[in-house]
Amino acid sequence: MNGTRAWIVWGVGVFAYMVAVTQRTSFGVAGIEATERFSATASVLSVFTVVQLLVYAGLQIPVGVLVDRFGPRLLIAGGAALMFAGQLQLAAAESVGAGILGRSLVGAGDALTFISVLRLLPAWFSGRKIPVLTQYTGIVGQLGQIASAIPFAYVLHRFGWSTAFVSAASLSLLALVLTLACVRNRPAGGEAPVPLPLRQTGTSLAEAFAQPGTRLGMWTHYTVQFPGTVFVMMWGFPYLVSAEGVSPAVASGLMTFFVVVAIVCGPWMGSWVGRHPLRRSTMVLLIAGAMAAGWAAVLLYPGPAPLWLLVLLVALLAIGGPGSMIGFDFARTYNPSARLGTATGIVNIGGFIASLVSMYLIGVVLDVLNNSGFSGGNLYALDSFRIALSVQFAVMAVGVMGILRTRGQIRSRLADEGSPLPPLRAALARERQRRRGERGGPGPQ
Repeated sequence: MNGTRAWIVWGVGVFAYMVAVTQRTSFGVAGIEATERFSATASVLSVFTVVQLLVYAGLQIPVGVLVDRFGPRLLIAGGAALMFAGQLQLAAAESVGAGILGRSLVGAGDALTFISVLRLLPAWFSGRKIPVLTQYTGIVGQLGQIASAIPFAYVLHRFGWSTAFVSAASLSLLALVLTLACVRNRPAGGEAPVPLPLRQTGTSLAEAFAQPGTRLGMWTHYTVQFPGTVFVMMWGFPYLVSAEGVSPAVASGLMTFFVVVAIVCGPWMGSWVGRHPLRRSTMVLLIAGAMAAGWAAVLLYPGPAPLWLLVLLVALLAIGGPGSMIGFDFARTYNPSARLGTATGIVNIGGFIASLVSMYLIGVVLDVLNNSGFSGGNLYALDSFRIALSVQFAVMAVGVMGILRTRGQIRSRLADEGSPLPPLRAALARERQRRRGERGGPGPQ
């Protein structure tokens, strides 16, 4: 494990995930062109993204079951093939229905990829490296968003719709070829997990969900992933420009800053989790509290928030991406290898459910306020956004309650087994002693 071959396998897997993120976000930079090509309204175009996310979220648990049964190599290759077909379909589409079919195929292929790449890590790397590599998988993958925003957008504007989407499809074809050539489910001679009989698949799913560690991972992903996703994918840009009054250029800069913060924080957070596996839920709760405090400060500020406060909010929301990856570490440590993919799928569905619910409820509240005359004819007025975005506090509160409940169940089990969790102050004291020892200072007395 941890040899050169392991890094090649992981590198190709991460490349396939980066390509998946590129395909996932490519439609977002083609809104104006899509309006002209499909002669569609903004509300109709929003269906493209909603359907894509619904397909993605709906497939998470089935994909988890499939990766346990067939291995990650086949599913990563299958995901690349589906996204290749989906982008080709979109390149040729001239009607809304044909376009939605293309985005549905992209969503399905995207759903197959991330869980499968994570499934490679326990087979190829030792335990201490896995939390860090999990973070790096998410970080490198998100660079695909930059690929869609810069080179794809250039090709789209320079050479047109069909050329741009055919070019994007070619990336998935490359990922398919590299996966088949380089990725293997485990090292040569490695012990293969025994796949469960098909009739026991439902039992495996029930057992994975019954494990409190799986549910803790799901609630972790639910709680800290959705605020950043809602901000970046849908409501952040109109809020910044229309409600807070910043220029589109500044809003774009804040979105770029979001990605930079996530990249910087991810490795540190993975390293911290590797050193303090018993304090992961505490880190998650601190992240959730910080994001809630950031939104409260911005929404309660009298008048438009100053730029420094918006920068702080974006930084706090960006931490949620790396923080949500802790949920997958819960799934890994509390489930046997044979059902790890299933457990990972359960975890991954949490954040996307929260995101879809939040996106929808925010839109409903904005429409209600606009129809009632509260917004004064401005759908995206600052006061309307303050009320609508407050929906996130309720969604987050549900997640925090889920974390506290499942964490309590796990700690009760540890206590019953004679391994109670030491108090936080004792853990912090040991960490200070360890650091003094590393610096050559006096160790424990």
